[in-house]
Amino acid sequence: MNWDRIEGEWKQRRGKAVHHWGKMMNDELAAIAGKYEELVGRLQERYGIAEEEATQQVKDFKKTIGLLKKSNSRLMKLQKSLHNKERVSRKHVRSRTLVRKTPRARSSD
Repeated sequence: MNWDRIEGEWKQRRGKAVHHWGKMMNDELAAIAGKYEELVGRLQERYGIAEEEATQQVKDFKKTIGLLKKSNSRLMKLQKSLHNKERVSRKHVRSRTLVRKTPRARSSD
C-alpha cells in the first residue's frame, strides 16, 4: 500500500490514526489530510520525538493499515463463502420438502 493511496483514503483512516496517536486531535488529523511529511512533522511537535522516530511510527502505522485491510478482505471472503453455503443448504432443504413422497394407498385384501 503506497502513501498516495493512504492520502486518498485519509478520511477512512483518520479514525484509526486517532486511536493510534491519542494526543493528536481529530481536527488536526483532518487538516493533515494524509500528507506524509505533515504527519511526521505534527508527530514530532506533539510528542517531542525525533524525526526518525516519527518516521518509524508512520511506517508502522502504514503497515498496520495494510494488515487491517488484508484481514478485512479475508473476513469479507469468508463471510461471502458462509453466506453462499447457507443459501445452498436452504435451497437443498427446500427442494427436499417440496418433493415429498405421496403415501401409498393401502390395499384392501
